[in-house]
Amino acid sequence: MPSVSKLRSHRPPAPAADGPPGRTDAEVIAGSLDDPERFAVIFDRHADEIHRYAARRLGQQAAADVVSEVFLAAFRNRGRYQPSRTDARPWLYGIATKVISQQLRAEGRRAHLLAAVAAASPAEPAADDIGDRIAALRLHEVLTGVLAGLSPADRELVLLVAWAELSYEQAAQALQIPIGTVRSRLHRVRAKVRHAVDPADVAG
Repeated sequence: MPSVSKLRSHRPPAPAADGPPGRTDAEVIAGSLDDPERFAVIFDRHADEIHRYAARRLGQQAAADVVSEVFLAAFRNRGRYQPSRTDARPWLYGIATKVISQQLRAEGRRAHLLAAVAAASPAEPAADDIGDRIAALRLHEVLTGVLAGLSPADRELVLLVAWAELSYEQAAQALQIPIGTVRSRLHRVRAKVRHAVDPADVAG
């Protein structure tokens, strides 16, 4: 266990630092095998991003705990990190997905997902006309309903792509599934959205 207080902190993470110039995440992680303190660079680079994602999923209060669990798990398993993957974000998001799912199951907070989706949207749509605002709210309700009706696996994939902004390849790495599976699942989700959305809600 490194003597890095950030890995144990339950406070929201500080602004990210770049770490050693020119060093990829894979190189930093490899170096941390001999010098555990180096792993703090991975925290500095990515903790803010993981915290934002966790906060959207579970709320601010739970997000700090998720970050702590994610980076402690990453540190313990850094010896299994694949050196060919220069960017550690998909790996960290994969751990975060598991931690968040465990919390949702343990606390029975599936319904909390809907509140998180609502909180992530503007309180008032940016529209000049009240009719546009009503249409935007209707569309948001439809999309929220589609999201809530997805299987847990499909929901996790959609949120990694939509909220974490991972590429298809990165999402496949995070969830440890073939990229073809990512494409087919997202195609299926898009079909559900098209079926659920009234064309009148998105016209114009």
